[in-house]
Amino acid sequence: MVTALCLVVPVKSVGSAKKARTTRPGREGKSGRDGRAARESKSPQSKGARDGKSAAGPAAARSQAARQERKQQILVAAREVFAKRGYARTTVDDIALEAGVARGTFYLYFDDKRDAFEELVDAFASQIGGAIVRIVTGDAKRSVSSQVLENIRAILGVCLAERTMTKILFTDAVGVDPEFERKLTTFYDSVVQLLTESLKDGQALGVVADGEPRVLAYLTIGALKELLYQAVTLGLAAESAEALTKQVYDFLCSGYLRVEADGPGRKVRPGRRH
Repeated sequence: MVTALCLVVPVKSVGSAKKARTTRPGREGKSGRDGRAARESKSPQSKGARDGKSAAGPAAARSQAARQERKQQILVAAREVFAKRGYARTTVDDIALEAGVARGTFYLYFDDKRDAFEELVDAFASQIGGAIVRIVTGDAKRSVSSQVLENIRAILGVCLAERTMTKILFTDAVGVDPEFERKLTTFYDSVVQLLTESLKDGQALGVVADGEPRVLAYLTIGALKELLYQAVTLGLAAESAEALTKQVYDFLCSGYLRVEADGPGRKVRPGRRH
């Protein structure tokens, strides 16, 4: 989720933080991907069908659409169960029951609950990343401050609209599964590095104050994580996004962000570096 934190300076693209999963026990003595491959080899659906590469034709298209719909149905159910029971206490049986499918059907789409959880996290991160607009300077039509506000507004809007995933990430993801915690740690580390480099770029452009970029990155991430956690825990409505946007923007401007607004819709000059 914290891909969104690169919101105040020019950013570079974030590569996928999803690592290759290590081997883990699967069903009936099979392990991880080997178990999935074995199931696929016995299934009338090919791997191509599973990955959306089924043979051409109306029947194949309908079959693929049905599979995608069923997979999404299971993911929605998993998200709700994770939110209600927590990741650690959730079982595959819980997810299958919520989705209204058989346990075996779940395993046609996912290796285990972690597999489903990873897809939910990656999809949420993609939503956040898709909401970010790259910050540019020297654009007479789009001031720096308006771009920063757009990014903050979009990020908060996604997190408040997808409060279930926001809550899951901040309350259940750490400390319950060593392997998945390593995935999250790698993801957060990549975001810290990206934000650090972006802050360095901002300092060179004069829109970010002097200071150790990595420290500024940690402070930014910590502040926004806590804000979003409290927002979803307290049940703030999506309409609160605008008020929160202004407060986050003011917070950044009172800290390291150096932009000076000339007026509504007008160009913002990079501020002086201190």
